[in-house]
Order: sequence, then C-alpha cells, then structure tokens
Amino acid sequence: MIDFCVLGSGLSGSTIANLLNKKYSIEIIDKAKGIGGRSSTKKINKKVSFDHGLQYYSANNSKFKRYLDKLIKKRILKNWEGNHIDFTFRSKVNSQKIIGVKGNNDLNKYLLKKIKKNLEKEIKIIKFKKDHWELHGKKYKFKAKNIIITFPFQQTKKLAKKYLKQHFLGLKVKMKPNITLLLKQNFNQKIPISSIKIKNDIIAWAANENSKKRFSTKENYWTIQTTNSYSNKLINIYKKKKKYFSNQIIKEFSNILDLNQRSFKAYKIHGWKYSYNDTYSGKKCYWDKKFRLGICGDWFIGPKAEAAWLSAKNLYDKIKKNPPK
Repeated sequence: MIDFCVLGSGLSGSTIANLLNKKYSIEIIDKAKGIGGRSSTKKINKKVSFDHGLQYYSANNSKFKRYLDKLIKKRILKNWEGNHIDFTFRSKVNSQKIIGVKGNNDLNKYLLKKIKKNLEKEIKIIKFKKDHWELHGKKYKFKAKNIIITFPFQQTKKLAKKYLKQHFLGLKVKMKPNITLLLKQNFNQKIPISSIKIKNDIIAWAANENSKKRFSTKENYWTIQTTNSYSNKLINIYKKKKKYFSNQIIKEFSNILDLNQRSFKAYKIHGWKYSYNDTYSGKKCYWDKKFRLGICGDWFIGPKAEAAWLSAKNLYDKIKKNPPK
C-alpha cells in the first residue's frame, strides 16, 4: 500500500507530491488526460499549443522567486519577453512574467517525473478505514495510508465533508469562475504584442501564444480570458451555446485590435468554474493526523500560482513536524 495518494496534479499537488516523494511512496490521481490542473497546456497539433489556464508565473515571495530562478537556469522555465500592455494602468510589484519552455505545465511535468500518475481517474467517494483510505471511482479503487486533496474549496468540502473539522468547513472562501477562449487568427502580419490587460465588460486578458516562441506559424494564436462579471453570467450556461458566446468574445476582441472579425476562428471555449480566490482564507493549508488527511491549494492564500506553491510547502512542513505513524 502506498504512503500518500495526492488528488490533483496542479502546482500545489505536483509540489507536495515532489516534496513527500523524498521520504514516502507517492501516487498522483487526476481526472484529466494530462497533468497540470489549471496550468495545463492545450495542444491542437504537433506544433501549436495554448496555455488555457495559468498564463504565467510571477513572484512576490523571495523564496518562490529563488525557486523560479533555479528552474530558469535548468531550462524548465524561461522569461516571457515582448510587449506586455496594461490598459488598466494598475501598479505592479513585480512585472516579470515566467513561462514554461514548452508549455506552462512543464513545471508540473518536472516535479512529477519520478512519480506514478493515474490519469483520467475521477474520485467520487473517499472512505477512511481505521488505518488507511479507500478512494473510489466508477470502475476502480485506490488504497493509501494518507491522502492529500488539492481540489478547489467547494469540491474538497463535497468530497471530504465527513472527515473535516468545523474550522475548515467554516472558512469564508468564494471561488471565482473564468471563461477562456482559444483563437486562431488567419493573419500573416506579426503582431508586436505579447499580452494585453484590458478594462472591458467582456475581456480581461489576452495572450499572444506566438510571442512565447514555442512554435513558428503564419497564423496568430490567442488565449482570451474574460472578466469576472462576464464569466459569472455564463459559467452555468455557456456549454449550451458555445458558438454564440465564442462569436461574442471574438467580436469584442476584433474590435479591440481593429481587425476583421472573420479572420478569427474559435478552437475551444472552456469554463473554469472554480478558477481562483482573491483573498486570504485565514489558513495556509490543512493537516489532520488522526484522519491522515492533508489539503493544500492556491485558494488558501490567494489567486496567483505562487500561493499554490506556498500552500504546498506549508503543508509539507506541517507533516514533517507532525508525521503520520
């Protein structure tokens, strides 16, 4: 029986699994086809890919900054160069933008290189059996002495409510949605923009995937992220009218760039129902030695990727100080 089963392969799951793997046997379980969670990379062919969740890494925390610098030296990550335009005119603590060399899930792949990964396995029920856990899916079951859950707050509560203490259940966490559109632009001219941050009713952010210098094509490829208000309105209905809402976003974006709407083609519209939490929850992670249950994730601390890393590091420290028997 393995020591720890980690649910989720996002940055927090990948980080805690990598740290625990130094002493314990670890396995990752994820319902997706590939690893990365919200830092996953969507490939549309052998060359072209989109970062359709996490757009880049940045660091305000000095330890996380040093960690990213090491990974840049190892050529896992690199600086995202070019013109990053901010039409919101908000001041920045750190304007450096760091991305994966091949995709923004490169960091997850690096951390989980030596760890067994069980993909396309969705866990529906968890049961604690005196000294171990049973994790049940549709046609499969896993056993582990301990489990780590890295799901968003609402999903974690639903899955593990029976085993969670009241102070966790009472946390004030409001996860916000995000709707992302992946676009191809039939346009031969190179656009000298890496990203645009916009104050708009529909669009909040646009990333020029070509500017990341992972591929070379005649067309331009864009990842568009919509505003919180627009995402809130659509998150529960967009699947029924994907083409309609994709065209609505395309029309708005083509107006911003002053280009022909017909030059754009939608590849995929995707909704992250529990994308991020803007505020600090009051805790950095959760560890219950009695039930051998740990929880970490960015939503404990804040919306940035750095929060996921800090939460996982904090949980690892708690487990080291109060390890399971």
